Amino acid sequence: MQPALALPVKATHQQTRTFNQQLVLRAVYDQTPTSRADIARLTGLTRTSVSDLVGDLIDDGLVEEIGRGPSSGGKAPILLRFVPDGRHLIGLDLGEAAFSGALVNLRGEILRSLRLPLDGRDGTAALELVHELVDALRADAQRPLLGIGIGAPGLIDTRTGTVRWSAHLDWANLGLGPLLEARHKLPVIVANDSQSAALAELTFFRRPRPHNLVVIRVGRGIGAGIIVNGQLFQGDGFGAGEIGHVSDNGTERCTCGKRGCLETAASMESMLRAAAAVDPAIHDEDRLVAAFRSGHEQVREIVCAGARELGRAIAPIIGVLNIRHVLLVGPATSLGREWLDLVRSAAFARVLPLLARETDIEFGHPHNDVVVLGASALLITKVLGLSLAR
Repeated sequence: MQPALALPVKATHQQTRTFNQQLVLRAVYDQTPTSRADIARLTGLTRTSVSDLVGDLIDDGLVEEIGRGPSSGGKAPILLRFVPDGRHLIGLDLGEAAFSGALVNLRGEILRSLRLPLDGRDGTAALELVHELVDALRADAQRPLLGIGIGAPGLIDTRTGTVRWSAHLDWANLGLGPLLEARHKLPVIVANDSQSAALAELTFFRRPRPHNLVVIRVGRGIGAGIIVNGQLFQGDGFGAGEIGHVSDNGTERCTCGKRGCLETAASMESMLRAAAAVDPAIHDEDRLVAAFRSGHEQVREIVCAGARELGRAIAPIIGVLNIRHVLLVGPATSLGREWLDLVRSAAFARVLPLLARETDIEFGHPHNDVVVLGASALLITKVLGLSLAR
């Protein structure tokens, strides 16, 4: 016998009130400064309901009155303003060679940043570094905290805050969100770092804002964040964009256990490892970039091969999704326009010419805190129902 279908449940009074409060807050956020009468017209709520809800938001420190506006014949309206510092939040980027974090306000402005070297730590030691980072940022908070937004590498179940699998950090089925919620008594949102970077590009750096967007982050690993119809697309198992562990014909073993993954040829870590093997003086990313740009023949061969592999991986994304805006972000972008042109050429050579002509592959915004900002945007959206898009 099949289970009965679950029927829709009528919203409770509290659910309705929460929804309406988010509606009012969103109107103030988007229209600052505005009046109660304007909010009633925008939302369709009664003036009595708007006044009641605005009163709660003022008491909560998220909205404030800033004086009277111009009169249209009657009594001048009292203007309302959204308070960006009514709450602060903690945003984290758990990637690359360090864990980075920041205190962020409700307009996405970074107020304080902190970076702790990873120094090869993984597993429990990496988790302890997360706790150290959050504790340090929380100690600096001067306003009530909204919560914690995290961008982390690997497969992340955003619904439960679980890191299902992260090869670089040696985490499997780690309930990172619940752990931090229990420790700090705050809401926590965890998402993939490349997906967070895509949200940041969409929210803060793209004007006009595209409906569809692919952001590919190339650093220690490789991953893509996909925006479809203005929304983050995570896939059925939250693994949409895990292109770094799609394998081809290579033989090098990847951190995931397979051989020939894209990361073994096109990531900064793999290119640096290969370059160090031919020239021991190249022991960090800056030296790799300098050797490539100066014409070091063997290093150029390594980087060019990596760029072509990345381009080959991008081609199916163009063919399957037909998304016209593809952005490259992360440490590999320091390799410059020549690297970008090689990626483009390899991608466009493998798709329909018409699609190639209509697709832009470009550098994204060179913001060091792109993952922090994306995770912060996701937290603000989930907890307050706001969109940082302006």
